[in-house]
Parts: sequence; C-alpha cells; structure tokens
Amino acid sequence: MRLLSRGSDGDFELISCDPEYAPPYAILSHTWVEGQEVTYSVNSELAAGICKDKAGYIKIRFCVDRAAEDGLQYSWVDTCCI
Repeated sequence: MRLLSRGSDGDFELISCDPEYAPPYAILSHTWVEGQEVTYSVNSELAAGICKDKAGYIKIRFCVDRAAEDGLQYSWVDTCCI
C-alpha cells in the first residue's frame, strides 16, 4: 500500500508499507476534476514537483496539512496512492 508521508518541512512523498502494519492515516474523499488530478506513475508529477498548479495538488496539500493538524503524518489519496 502507498501512503503520502508529510515531512517536517511540509513537503510530502509517497511511501510503501505493508497494509497489515500500516500506520494511522487520513483518507481524502473528493470529486475529480478532468485534467487536474495528480496521479501516481513511475515518473509522477508528484515526485517531480511539477503539479503544484493543479487543483488536485491543492486538494492533496489540504488533506496532508489537515491530517498533520490532527496528529497524523500519513494520508491516503486515491489518485496517487492506488
């Protein structure tokens, strides 16, 4: 399973973990906007940091930041964690 991990600097990265031993995480429930979602791939926009102007990135940033406010370092977002 993949999760977004929020670093102390506020940036995030995709990590892999065994679903049986996954740490507590937030889940983003959202609607998709055609052409604006940040998806996972080997050469992902997320990893390259070239998606920050997309509406999908803004949703992910909100989820990760909100999870951090609630004491969670990890988040799961379908568009980039599946």
